[in-house]
Amino acid sequence: MSEESSTVLHLSVAMTTDQAEMSQTTSGRDVSSSSSRGAVMYFEMAVVIIGVIGTAANGLVIYALVASKQHKKHALIVNQNALDLYSCIFLIITYGMKLLNTRLTGSLGYWLCMLIASENLLWVGVYGSFCNLTVIAAERYLKVVHPIWSQNHLHKWMIYSAMAFIWISAFIHQMAVAFKSSAVIDGACYGFSIWKNPATGVAYGIFYFFAAFFIILAICLFCYWRILLAIRRQARVMAGHHATGSSTTQSQSSQIQSNIIKTMILVCAFYAIAWLPLNIYYLLININPNLNLSLLDSAYYSVIFIAFLYTCANPFIYAFKFDPVRRILVALILCKKVSQPAGGSVIQTVEMAHN
Repeated sequence: MSEESSTVLHLSVAMTTDQAEMSQTTSGRDVSSSSSRGAVMYFEMAVVIIGVIGTAANGLVIYALVASKQHKKHALIVNQNALDLYSCIFLIITYGMKLLNTRLTGSLGYWLCMLIASENLLWVGVYGSFCNLTVIAAERYLKVVHPIWSQNHLHKWMIYSAMAFIWISAFIHQMAVAFKSSAVIDGACYGFSIWKNPATGVAYGIFYFFAAFFIILAICLFCYWRILLAIRRQARVMAGHHATGSSTTQSQSSQIQSNIIKTMILVCAFYAIAWLPLNIYYLLININPNLNLSLLDSAYYSVIFIAFLYTCANPFIYAFKFDPVRRILVALILCKKVSQPAGGSVIQTVEMAHN
């Protein structure tokens, strides 16, 4: 690429007001996009399939939570699945629209870009899901590590307020950023990558990388690690006070610790692996426009495919790890009742703290 075309590309990504320069920039991108359209289409189809599977799975988990009467006890878990369900629905809508490859024109095209094609409404659910994960971790941490304090001070209205705040803040954040960093250029929607001031894009890219990845991961790791230490300490105390039943206590303690460790590793590691490539990709778009990366090429669809596997897999984690959900789903599949296992209530509480 010549120095002149590289300069024009940089100005386009920085959202200059010169439409001619934008057109010159996007013409090169259109050629590249046309050559890789076949691969992009397959990625889009795969993402839609993920959305369909995730919608069905999250819907079943929400049904199981309500049928097992756990929705009132674990409102944040219901909210997590509701956010994932919302994300999967808009995953189908957004990438279904992209499969049509419609040229966006006029005010209708502008609004379709701002709300749908830019993935704005889709990322409302994703961003809210990340926030909800940290709230779940904090709530479980307070209930397990500081049970007396949580009984006296952690009220239901606080949980419901946190849920409402997550939804509202997610909408406000995504709408504000989308309308500041998205544009329709030559009939194509460029979402979350067109900034009037390049420095603003760099700052936001760095902020989002740390806020939506490292901070969330650090909070979850801290809370789950402290929960693990607390339960180990409680198990030792129980073993000392119940010497006659020490073998049963130790066996149950070992099973509980194993469930906690497996769930912690599964949730945190899967989150880190699935979302790291996409977060790095988005960071590179904002800090170095000359890399010719965009949210319209095959590289983006590759990392988004990996990321949304996490959203699709979340309900399966609940189905296998949360006993009431598992029993309802098994009963639904086998068309019969499944009995409550002995000691299930204890394991259920601990497992629920880590999902």
